[in-house]
Amino acid sequence: MNRSVTMILAAALAAAAFGCTQFGGVATLRGADTAAADKAPAEQLAYTGKKPGLQKPIARTFSTQPPLVPHAVDNFDEITVESNQCMECHGMDSYQKKNAPKLGDSHLDAGKKLVTMDRYQCNSCHVPQVDAKPLVDNTFVGHLPQKQ
Repeated sequence: MNRSVTMILAAALAAAAFGCTQFGGVATLRGADTAAADKAPAEQLAYTGKKPGLQKPIARTFSTQPPLVPHAVDNFDEITVESNQCMECHGMDSYQKKNAPKLGDSHLDAGKKLVTMDRYQCNSCHVPQVDAKPLVDNTFVGHLPQKQ
C-alpha cells in the first residue's frame, strides 16, 4: 500500500478512536472544541493557596510527581528568560532566608548555582491546586509506599 495512503488511513482511524468530530478536527476529553473558551466553573479558576510561606507542602501521589505549588501564583509575573519570580524564594541564594523549599539539584547546571534553561519555566511541571470537582471522570489512585 502507498505510504501516504497508509498515513491518511492511520490519521482517520486515530481521529475516530479519539472522538474527533470530523477528520482532521481536534476535540478534548470534555468534548469541547479545543479553541472554545474554557467552561470551568468559577471555583476552578481560583487557586486554593494563599500568600507564599503560609501553607504546608502538598503531599505527592506518586514518586516522580513534581512538587505542587501550595500558594497562589496568579499575581506573579510571567516567567521570561530575564525574570523568574520563583527564584526569589526557591533559588540557591535565597531559599534559606525565605524558609522555602530549595530548587531541586536536577534543575541546576552541573556544579553551578544557575538553573538550566530546560528547567527554568517552573510552571510547566509545578502547578498550583484547586479544590474543585474534576471536569472529567477520573479513577486515578496514587501509589506511594507508606512511610514508617
